[in-house]
Amino acid sequence: MQEFMIFIKTKGDHLAGLSPEKQQAHVQKIGEYIGGLMNSGKLKGAQPLEMGGAIIHGNKGVFKDGPFNESKEVIVGYFHIMAQDLEEAMEIARANPMFDDAEGTIEVRPIKQMEGIN
Repeated sequence: MQEFMIFIKTKGDHLAGLSPEKQQAHVQKIGEYIGGLMNSGKLKGAQPLEMGGAIIHGNKGVFKDGPFNESKEVIVGYFHIMAQDLEEAMEIARANPMFDDAEGTIEVRPIKQMEGIN
């Protein structure tokens, strides 16, 4: 088994435009998705991220307001999962019901294992 990070990216708060009822339904779908991953032993961790933050770039440690890059897409959450390979990790990511209610991007990245770290 390999470890992967799944980054969920949207253009800002993807729930802000939903009615309270649709927000609750969305949260329930995500909860069921997370529960399924937990029950299968595939999930190591998952959390939404706050909208605030900063990007540090350049070699002088210059701060830029907000966690936004030039595309205005921001990482709104992550899943740390276990999968046999990239294909299985992509299947897990595709099953995320988040995109039933929002437009965005999923980035799936293998975690590089290096001796002496962790």
